[in-house]
Amino acid sequence: QVHLVESGGGLVQAGGSLRLSCVASGSIRSINAMGWYRQAPGKQRELVATITSGSSTNYADSVKGRFTISRDNAKNTVYLQMNSLKPEDTAVYYCNAAITDWRIGKELKYWGQGTQVTVSS
Repeated sequence: QVHLVESGGGLVQAGGSLRLSCVASGSIRSINAMGWYRQAPGKQRELVATITSGSSTNYADSVKGRFTISRDNAKNTVYLQMNSLKPEDTAVYYCNAAITDWRIGKELKYWGQGTQVTVSS
């Protein structure tokens, strides 16, 4: 079983910054793609950013230029640096990891517990 543990969420003023971290643990040989998603009250969960095992990145238009995703493969950790935060960034943020389960022979996706990010106006 794979577990993802997030940290770094909290309350911040508009224009401020936060850095989220997510550490994967358990029976892991290697991690494929990793990503961050968010869900605001009454809205669907949306993709924020993704990063491949080779560190290629992709961002949602709403956060491009403000957020940066990165990873440390030695630590099985993915980060999300959030700058110039806006009230509309307020949401529960979830990390995701795609890991191949060789017993089954296919890729499985795992989710973190979610961490609250609140940006005050």
